[in-house]
Amino acid sequence: MVSGKLTRAAVGAAAAIAVAGGSYGIVSATSSSSPAAATTSTAGGPAAGGGASNARSGPAAGGSSGTVSSLSTSGFTLTTSAGQKVTVKEASSTTYEKGTSPASASAITTGESVLVLGTTSSRTITAAQVTVEPAGNPYTASSAAVVPFQQGAPSTSKTAGQIPADYSQGSGTIVNGTTANKATEAALAAYPGGVVDRVVQLSNGDYEVHTIGVNWPHHVFVNQDFQVIGAE
Repeated sequence: MVSGKLTRAAVGAAAAIAVAGGSYGIVSATSSSSPAAATTSTAGGPAAGGGASNARSGPAAGGSSGTVSSLSTSGFTLTTSAGQKVTVKEASSTTYEKGTSPASASAITTGESVLVLGTTSSRTITAAQVTVEPAGNPYTASSAAVVPFQQGAPSTSKTAGQIPADYSQGSGTIVNGTTANKATEAALAAYPGGVVDRVVQLSNGDYEVHTIGVNWPHHVFVNQDFQVIGAE
């Protein structure tokens, strides 16, 4: 992205699609899943928010995307392409863009497609940046690969692409700032519909982006170039 917006992460794998002036590659599923310095904290503790993995002890950097369904005095609610309701809290520090141009909070209206980056706690996001996206962008499109959440239904057991060989659930270091934002954008472009509630850097330098609100995928893997390489 330009004009202060994070550059769109190119999502690499099996197929490439051109969206909103950018090129994205999305891994295909096969059955067998303002700049800021990055800061880190060690992952640990019980798993939270659907799917056991690299749990954090509190809110962490993440985000979501979807259509604005309602407005309030403190923010708005968005509905993801998989049907999840996400509460977005706005703050005085929240920045806004429309496409690649700076905007104001007035750009957020019911029915708009948006990408939200910020601090995630369950299905509530305190927004650092809200971007109104053009129609047909990857963040709000439906994905045939994503399995929407169904109460009581077991998680789908499948993998897509490449899972880092040394990956184990509960390992890694939680990252924040620009690094987490880029990894979140890459994951949501490939697999829209869920809520990213943390980003973890693995021992090999790749990232595991943890997603809740869907039955698949829970873990999206992004390499050091912020390209999606796999999911489970």
